[in-house]
Amino acid sequence: MSESNAPTHTAFAMKREGKKHGRWLEVGTARQDSDGVIHLFLDRTPIGGFNGYAYLSPNGVKPPDPQPERPAPPSTEEEDFG
Repeated sequence: MSESNAPTHTAFAMKREGKKHGRWLEVGTARQDSDGVIHLFLDRTPIGGFNGYAYLSPNGVKPPDPQPERPAPPSTEEEDFG
């Protein structure tokens, strides 16, 4: 049985723009083989603001819109120090 080397996924990386915003950039391709192993081929990386994280999305599917990072809401429970 012959295994295809055709990409099954597109690789995206987040390019940070400012402290809380960013955008997804296409940075390569990936394919999953019959053993479930994913082979990632990066052909570029963003300059500045790249943390090494890559998002693999099936071909033709865009990654989710980046959401601004927000601090967790304050807890509504009061601590009882006894």
